[in-house]
Amino acid sequence: MNTEINVRSLTLAGALFYGSLAVLSAGAAHAEEHRIVDGRGHFLDSRYNHGHYYPVLGGSVRVLPEGYRPYFFHDHPYYFHGGVWYAPGASGFVVVRPPIGVVISVLPPYYSTIWIGGVPYYYANDVYYTWDPEQNGYVVVDPPANAENPSAPPASAAGDLIIYPKNGQDPKQQAADRYDCHGWAKTQSGFDPTQAGGGVVPDNRESGRDAYDRAMSACLTGRGYEVR
Repeated sequence: MNTEINVRSLTLAGALFYGSLAVLSAGAAHAEEHRIVDGRGHFLDSRYNHGHYYPVLGGSVRVLPEGYRPYFFHDHPYYFHGGVWYAPGASGFVVVRPPIGVVISVLPPYYSTIWIGGVPYYYANDVYYTWDPEQNGYVVVDPPANAENPSAPPASAAGDLIIYPKNGQDPKQQAADRYDCHGWAKTQSGFDPTQAGGGVVPDNRESGRDAYDRAMSACLTGRGYEVR
């Protein structure tokens, strides 16, 4: 997709609703308390030990990152890449807060799972997502009540594997490998530990968890990790 053409064709649309983006972003002003800035002007999102850097809200780029995904919500275009949302702006694309209700098919590569009242939420870059089976995707939602005090995950979701990098993989590579292997293990087993009850009927939870763990272990071992 030619993003330079997008800039010219969507500039007017961006100007018409650009003011509303400020309103969407204002609700996240408190989030700056949870971040520190690096030499590139990116902020560290440390909430829930998330530990990943993101560009500041309101920043702009002339060309979208390679591999972005386009979304339309209420006739407005948005672009998503690596946990960062963009919308057309006056001189390119602006980093924005996504609208509540937009649905994505795949979570960002770096996300944290938190539990509130027995319900899993997926968090990245001050945005909360929940799984919506009716839409077969993850929907952007308002921060849950009591978000600052998440509860412990239920027993069915607690048995995470202990993983040791044997080849000196840095935290970024570890996160990417775990994300890739999670997707593969979920496909192989039909079990998703990030969903309540693994997303399966009670009779299949134990066997589904075992199958997921075996697939996850095999995938990570093949990528140079020791798994316990």
